[in-house]
Amino acid sequence: QVTVVESGGGLVQAGGSLRLSCVASGSIFSTYGADWYRQAPGYEREWVAGNPQGGDTAYANSVKGRFIISRDNAKNTIYLEMNNLKPEDTAVYYCRLWKAGVNYWGKGTLVTVSS
Repeated sequence: QVTVVESGGGLVQAGGSLRLSCVASGSIFSTYGADWYRQAPGYEREWVAGNPQGGDTAYANSVKGRFIISRDNAKNTIYLEMNNLKPEDTAVYYCRLWKAGVNYWGKGTLVTVSS
């Protein structure tokens, strides 16, 4: 069983930055793909960025050029660096680890961007 815990959310003004972290248990973290999703109030959960194991990173058009996903396998951690934040980035951000059709989700961390 893999446990996933997100952190780093908070309140920030528009134009500001935050870095989210996603720490996972388990000794084979490097073999998992990882994604960040977000869910704003009243909206469905949407994919934000992905970091497949051994593959290229990818981003939703809405965050491309502003967000950066990265991973530190030695620390079992996935990061999401968010720059030039906009009020429409306000959401609960979730981390997903995946491998061979199995998904592990965290409980999310809230990001609120004020105008």
